[in-house]
This record gives sequence, structure tokens and C-alpha cells, in this order.
Amino acid sequence: MSKRDPRHFASAGGVEGQAGIVPRPVTFTRIRDGSPEEFATVMESLWTLTGNLPNRILEALRESADEGVGGYQVNRIEHMLQSATRAHRAGESMDYVVAALVHDIGDIVAPYTHGEIAAAIIKPFVEPRLTWILKVHPIFTMYYYADFIGADKNAREKHRGHQWFDDAVYFVENYDENCFDPDYDSLPLDYFEPMVREVFSRPPRFD
Repeated sequence: MSKRDPRHFASAGGVEGQAGIVPRPVTFTRIRDGSPEEFATVMESLWTLTGNLPNRILEALRESADEGVGGYQVNRIEHMLQSATRAHRAGESMDYVVAALVHDIGDIVAPYTHGEIAAAIIKPFVEPRLTWILKVHPIFTMYYYADFIGADKNAREKHRGHQWFDDAVYFVENYDENCFDPDYDSLPLDYFEPMVREVFSRPPRFD
């Protein structure tokens, strides 16, 4: 087990409860006053939290069904399901498909920076290329509509020369700007659930 894995810190003592070992609460009120033993307790709680991450991702996706996407004909979850379904049917990797599935997951709470939210959520679990694509995809998607609203459709050009520029262009062209079709036969969220659980249950990477 890697020292980067929160489970590395989960060997501290606790009290036995019906659900297993329940971490003892810490006594400090400022982080600087904590002890190694207390931070082992904190990391045990963190592992409990991260162990439930796939469920929270899936729940956030389900909740997006109650939200429209501006005046489009589909809601947010349908847009993301179309994205993931198209990626899956095109033979993209599982990680790519899951990235497509969550690419707009932050749209409700961060409509102006939702790409950064999606990138931050998936960053510890996938290759940096996918993280970068999610981070910049809102700017790249603007190419298709920005001139209609008085914005710069070529804002993506500031990233010209980046090693994954063409990958981001490809993503928004094939798995974003075209995913607002109410008649598209998207696969249901349940189909993607095993993929979500596999990706978000991995030991996190912090490179």
C-alpha cells in the first residue's frame, strides 16, 4: 500500500462499534497542535469519506436530472450521458468515458469555472491529459457559439501549442457541442456505474 494512499494512515486506534472501528475524536482545535496519533485518526476518517466517493459522484449526476442546461432541449444528466455514450460507442477508454460522463458535473455550483471543478474531481484518478481536457473544455466549446453572444470564439487560441490542444478540440467536437439531441439513444447512468466505481475507487495519485 502506498504511503500516498490514505489507508496507509488507517492503523491508528479507535473504539469498537457496530460498524467496526470508530475513530476517536481528536482533542486539538488548531491543526498545529495535533499529534501523529490524532492525525492517524483524521486520516482514518478521510478514508471513510473517500471510500464513499463513487456514491457521491453518482448521486451528483442523478441530481443533475433536475436541472436544465440553459434553454437546451436536454437536461444536464442527459447531456453528460450523451457525451459518455458517444465516447463509449467510439471505442474510447473507460477513463475517457468517465471523464466525458462528469465533464459538466460542476456546472450547477460553478457555472463560470465548471471545467476546473470537473478536472479537480477526476484529477487524482486519471492521466493528466484527461484532466487538462476537462479543465479547458468550456473555452474550447465557445468556438461554436461565442460570436452569437458577443464573446471571442477564438479564446481557445491562447492554448495553441499545448501538447493536448488537438485532444481538447476533438473532445468538444465529438463529445460536447453535439450532445444536446433529445432523440439520441443514450445509455442509462446504471450502465456507467461500474466504470464510475472503478475509476473513483482507485488509490489517488498526487503527481
